Amino acid sequence: MSNSIAADAIKLQGSANLQADCLISAGGVSLNNPVTTVCASPITQALPAGDPFADLPAPPATTPCQNSKLSTLNPGTYCSGLSLSGNVALAPGVYVIQGGDFKANANANVSGTGVIIYLAGSSGVTMNGNATVKLSAPTSGTYSGVLFYGDRGNLTGSNTLNGTADSLLTGALYFPTQDVNYLGNFSGKGGCTQVVAGTLQWSGNTSISQDCTSLGMRNIPATQSVRLVE
Repeated sequence: MSNSIAADAIKLQGSANLQADCLISAGGVSLNNPVTTVCASPITQALPAGDPFADLPAPPATTPCQNSKLSTLNPGTYCSGLSLSGNVALAPGVYVIQGGDFKANANANVSGTGVIIYLAGSSGVTMNGNATVKLSAPTSGTYSGVLFYGDRGNLTGSNTLNGTADSLLTGALYFPTQDVNYLGNFSGKGGCTQVVAGTLQWSGNTSISQDCTSLGMRNIPATQSVRLVE
């Protein structure tokens, strides 16, 4: 679902192929290749969909600043970003990243379950294509099903999510006002990744599942439209 009113609000180009139940756009679609859908054709000029996480509060920063140089990291606020190399495990909880980006560097092996990573201010996410990142969101509580959360006030941010074929990002990637470049050949456990972003570009091989409520994720329906036909 795209809320953009552009003529190419949903664009398929190059050698890409796409299978989905349906494509819905507040504007139009530009499809250089055929798509496989359940609905007869893309739905265009649709009503915009509401923000599915509009009720989600921003996690507050805490003190003191956490030590980012450990092999096992604890929840809290990381005041100069978080640059990860080697083998790093994240303990369950809320991570607030400020003063720099969340980076998974080349050959890093990053893991963690039950984590929510909030990118405060202008902080963003960068994952190297040679990094292996296996992170999953909490399955209960305020941030159930949400893995990454970009600051709504960051209107110009860009996030690059890449990684090896073994990488798994299980949960919602919520960047409501920012760009997301989703380049890796991976998704989440059982395909359970959701992406809500200002703009979104997919490359690589990705599968997205619709029903991930068993992992604490919300059901995010596209907007419903009614069209009168004479």
